[in-house]
Amino acid sequence: MSIEPIVIEYYSDVLCIWAWIAQRRIDELNAQSEIDIVFHHRYIDLFGATASRIHQQWADRGLFTGYRAHVSEAADQYLSTPIHDDVWQKTRPSSSANPHLVIKAVEIAAGQQPAIDFAVAVRRAFFASGLDISNLDILFELAQQDGIDLLAVKAAITSGTAIAALMADYQQAKQQAIKGSPSYVINHGRQTLYGNVGYRVLYANIHELRNRPENEASWC
Repeated sequence: MSIEPIVIEYYSDVLCIWAWIAQRRIDELNAQSEIDIVFHHRYIDLFGATASRIHQQWADRGLFTGYRAHVSEAADQYLSTPIHDDVWQKTRPSSSANPHLVIKAVEIAAGQQPAIDFAVAVRRAFFASGLDISNLDILFELAQQDGIDLLAVKAAITSGTAIAALMADYQQAKQQAIKGSPSYVINHGRQTLYGNVGYRVLYANIHELRNRPENEASWC
């Protein structure tokens, strides 16, 4: 009898430092051949209005300067998360909505895996290269560099199908009471891991889910 893969609904915002840090852990989980894992990448609205978010949450902590220090402190703990000097200093994306929109357009135009790869490229463009990923021209250039059909991407945006897919993600995040980025929803919505969750914790939860007998699925 074939074993169903472990499905993870993965919610993040491309401008979230903790999601950038989590990318290495996701790559490692995908490399674990003994467990068949399928990630469904979805996006949430944390940095939809960046200036408003920073002014609301960092007003008494240095605004963008204070937030930049927080990002640097978080990333300095990990070798796999370089941070460009311009990030949140000279380069301050106005919104994560545009990159999310183009990622969903890539998903429609080229498929899920190209969209996942493109999302990684978008995160890297901001955090490692200091590019303003709220700028559509930069996003389209990144898509072309990835060999994605730009006309098909723009068609998905023009038709409204890309924004509909993005709104579906945002609405599903609300329905599942997602608190922030990144969040991992497993076991058919019964379990959510949120925030800077270490690789061993992620692996242990997924491994336990794979090996737990069906009659122990619920103690209720």
